[in-house]
Amino acid sequence: MRKLLIFCTLSTFLLIGITSVKAQRNASEDKIKKVLYFNPEVDPDIEEIKEPTNHAFFSAVSDHISGYKRNKMLRTEMQISFDSVDKQTIVDYCLNNDADFAIVPKVRYFKVGLGKYVFSNQVVVSMKLFDAAGNFITETDYNTYRKNMRLLGSADNSIKIGTNGAIKGILKELRKIKPSPEAGF
Repeated sequence: MRKLLIFCTLSTFLLIGITSVKAQRNASEDKIKKVLYFNPEVDPDIEEIKEPTNHAFFSAVSDHISGYKRNKMLRTEMQISFDSVDKQTIVDYCLNNDADFAIVPKVRYFKVGLGKYVFSNQVVVSMKLFDAAGNFITETDYNTYRKNMRLLGSADNSIKIGTNGAIKGILKELRKIKPSPEAGF
């Protein structure tokens, strides 16, 4: 009887120790990641399409982010040139907004026809991911015409589809760089 009591006591202490260590590890991993999104650069540079493009882009981002419990979307009204990203600007915005990552997007409409302002509803959504220190991590783009072969549909839906595809592309690239059980934004 005495051996059974000692065995049960030791087993209980061992299980309590394992669960407390596991609980401490999960608390550090469950930190909410904040991702800062800049306004997308819109190509062609026409003032009338910028606001609807921004609205559709951020609608798609917020819909996608809402599926992840441990991530929070931050939005800034500043637009950064996609081709020439200033590292110090990224660092300053991440520091001021307490963000862990920053995404610089670009939405490019296809030019169709002979007119200067004639474009279709097809888009290419490109994104660059930076960490809080301003270091470039990965880049991806999603072409709605090549990936979905969409011929009809609104530009709003094309932007949403392209944004979701680009976010999935970034997550795919992140898994290649650093495999983890649940890496997501």
